[in-house]
Amino acid sequence: MAALAMQREVGAAQSTPEEDGNIVVVNAFCSAFVVPMDWENVAASLSSDCKYRASQTIPLVEGPDAIVGLLESFTENATAVEFEIVDTWARGPVVVNDRIDRFVQPDRTIEIPVVGIFYLVDGKITEWTDFVFDFSG
Repeated sequence: MAALAMQREVGAAQSTPEEDGNIVVVNAFCSAFVVPMDWENVAASLSSDCKYRASQTIPLVEGPDAIVGLLESFTENATAVEFEIVDTWARGPVVVNDRIDRFVQPDRTIEIPVVGIFYLVDGKITEWTDFVFDFSG
């Protein structure tokens, strides 16, 4: 009996229509990060009480205006921005994506490996946390 309970196929689970819709919202949101930045479009994906933590070491900010302000500080000198999505999956209202965030500045290009975790309600991002991985040390 225990052997039957343990026989579970490992691999990609089928997603529900809700999960597919949430993935579409998050992927479209990440695709909006291009220069010139359309901050109105970025903010439109966020709920009015959205909470964002840009990394595990940066304090949480709340609300689209505060979130856009923080994001503007990351992109103000960028001549190009790209959120390259490596992998995305969803479980109910939670979407996880593995990304490489690129910021091209006049004197350098910054590539940041990120795992983003998004929580959605009614097609809007209500919570977003990025976990940034530093492989330099």
